[in-house]
Amino acid sequence: MKVILKQTVAKVGKTGQVANVADGFARNFLFPRGMAVPATRENLAHLEKERATMDQEAAKTLDGARAKAEKIQGTVIRLVGKTAPNQTKLFGQITTAEIAEAIQSDVGVEVDRRQVALLHPIRRLGVYDVLIDLHREVDAHIRLEVADENGWLGQPIIEQQPGEEVEEATEEKPAAEPEAVAEPTPAAEAGAEAETDAGATDEGGE
Repeated sequence: MKVILKQTVAKVGKTGQVANVADGFARNFLFPRGMAVPATRENLAHLEKERATMDQEAAKTLDGARAKAEKIQGTVIRLVGKTAPNQTKLFGQITTAEIAEAIQSDVGVEVDRRQVALLHPIRRLGVYDVLIDLHREVDAHIRLEVADENGWLGQPIIEQQPGEEVEEATEEKPAAEPEAVAEPTPAAEAGAEAETDAGATDEGGE
């Protein structure tokens, strides 16, 4: 399905671009969140009317975006989430607003939450590569560490893919295996039968 992106989506495209995505990804994720609209004739015509204004705005903000990218690129941001003991699944999720606030707090660079390009909500501990869309010509990547209250990250680097929500298995202690019960061997069975026959003979002789 062809869609017009209303905001940048990691590994899909930039704001204002026409992208080809899976139908389910568009209907279940992009459209409900207002991140894209169908690439109909009407929507494409509207995009062309807006393009001149978008080009003017992009030219004005390019230098500032490049300066921000130099400060942000490669930064490690750590957020703490709440989980059950020894589990990776969060109570709730890490939002784009929280990531934007952490960047401003740790790096001193103001980032709009809409510039934090997540493919899916972050609902588990782990290390994530997060795209920051500063400009249609400028991106930056940060390393986001989501740890529990004890600093445990739970998982290696997680790379999100379009249309696939990352779901790692929770870590649980394996259940104890039942003890094996020995089965009688053929020889043992034969011996038991012999004893039975002998007993029967003795009883008969008395």
